[in-house]
Amino acid sequence: MLRTSVALSARGYGVLRYAPTNLLINAIRTRRGLKWGIPAMLLAVPYLYAAAICTTIINDGGAGWLYLLVLLFVWNAFKFLWIGPVSLLLMAGRTARARRTHA
Repeated sequence: MLRTSVALSARGYGVLRYAPTNLLINAIRTRRGLKWGIPAMLLAVPYLYAAAICTTIINDGGAGWLYLLVLLFVWNAFKFLWIGPVSLLLMAGRTARARRTHA
C-alpha cells in the first residue's frame, strides 16, 4: 500500500511540476526570487475569493464538481501564504552564509 502511494505521488508530482503556480513557487525559491516571497502572499487573496464564489454557487444549487475547484483554489492559496515566511527564512539563511564566507 505504501509503495503504491509513493508511486502515485511521484507520478502526480511529475505531472503537476509544470502547473503555473508550481512554476511561480519554484521561481520564488531561487536566489533572485526570494525578495518576491512576501508580495506573492497577496496572490492568496484572489484564490480565496474564487473559492468563496464557488462555494456560494454550490450553496445556491450549483454543480457538485465545483468542490474540486474550491479544493484547488484553497490549496493554491495555502501555497502562496506559505511561501512568504519560507522565503524570509531562506533569505536569512543565505545572508548569514554569505557573511560567514566573506568574513
